[in-house]
Amino acid sequence: MPPGSTDSLVLLNPTIIDSSVETDEQYEGCMSFFDVRCRIPRPLTIHVEHFDLDGTPRVTVFDHGMARLVSHEIVHLKGILCCDLLPPGRQPTPVDQCRGTGSNWQYGWTGSDGSDNDHDSRRNAPV
Repeated sequence: MPPGSTDSLVLLNPTIIDSSVETDEQYEGCMSFFDVRCRIPRPLTIHVEHFDLDGTPRVTVFDHGMARLVSHEIVHLKGILCCDLLPPGRQPTPVDQCRGTGSNWQYGWTGSDGSDNDHDSRRNAPV
């Protein structure tokens, strides 16, 4: 969602039902681990089946940064942490090694508002 937006995202009983073959790797932080960051691959697009607040079943498609964020939260519901998804041999990076070097996730495309981000890259429809 765009910065300053008052919209909220509600996904009741979310399940990722499809994801793109295309992935990318970005650093993720997690409130479960304040002291490390994990560079992990995630799909660029996910399809999430869920219910909205009035009980309507929906499938929402999330792209890029929103796909990463929503995927991160959904896998938490299964007890999976981002450090569990690190490729073999890769360790979490201590946050003190990341300070001052961070950047926003980059996907190299222009959003619908003309910006170079994708804060609101989602599409949904009733099932």
